[in-house]
Amino acid sequence: MTRKILIVDDDQKTRTLLKTYLEKNQYEVRLAHNGEAFLAEFQRYADELSLVILDVMLPDTDGFALCKIVRRKSNVPIIMLTASSDETDRVVGLELGADDYIAKPYSPRELLARIKAIHRRTGIDNAAAPRFYRFVGFTLDTVERTLLDSEGQVVALTGMDYQLLKYFVEHPGDVLDRNVLSEETRGRDSGPLDRSLDVQISKLRLRLNDGGKQPHLIKTVRGAGYVFSADVTAASV
Repeated sequence: MTRKILIVDDDQKTRTLLKTYLEKNQYEVRLAHNGEAFLAEFQRYADELSLVILDVMLPDTDGFALCKIVRRKSNVPIIMLTASSDETDRVVGLELGADDYIAKPYSPRELLARIKAIHRRTGIDNAAAPRFYRFVGFTLDTVERTLLDSEGQVVALTGMDYQLLKYFVEHPGDVLDRNVLSEETRGRDSGPLDRSLDVQISKLRLRLNDGGKQPHLIKTVRGAGYVFSADVTAASV
């Protein structure tokens, strides 16, 4: 099964934002703006979908009705989105067969974390995760946990170097704040006076020949964090 997600939401900005964000994280995304369009897309791609995301409030129906229809035909995981803080909505959705529930407003990063959690439980990410990430002549092998340069020579990486680089290549173009990077690589937030992450990034830059006053691969976004600016190609072979 592919990492193909079908999203129905009546807000165009939300649909565009989620599609862009999820595609950067190697998901294939199909969109629908109302219930009718969703059902047409679902009928067409039902056997290929790894996840469905349903907005509860839609102009022509609601997410609960769509959830019931999906569950009669498929066991595909379902995440429901709602602007309501009422616990009743959450309970109803879960009783109808939804796998998870997120209240609005939410961040794309939170939704991505929920998607990844469901895919881990269902084995989708384990089967579909790319092995190689290629960028500006480098190849990161996530099975061997090695980095090769353009001449095929191994670039020495510490365990922390590897974790940090892997997270960067999995999120190219995203501005990643220091707390996110610290939590992903060290399992804890980075305090305001903790400069160890910055030191680690400086070391990684040197390994990537990205040192100097104006790094071109790992860029600092003042007041926001860091961004990996290289074009990254993910592949299984």
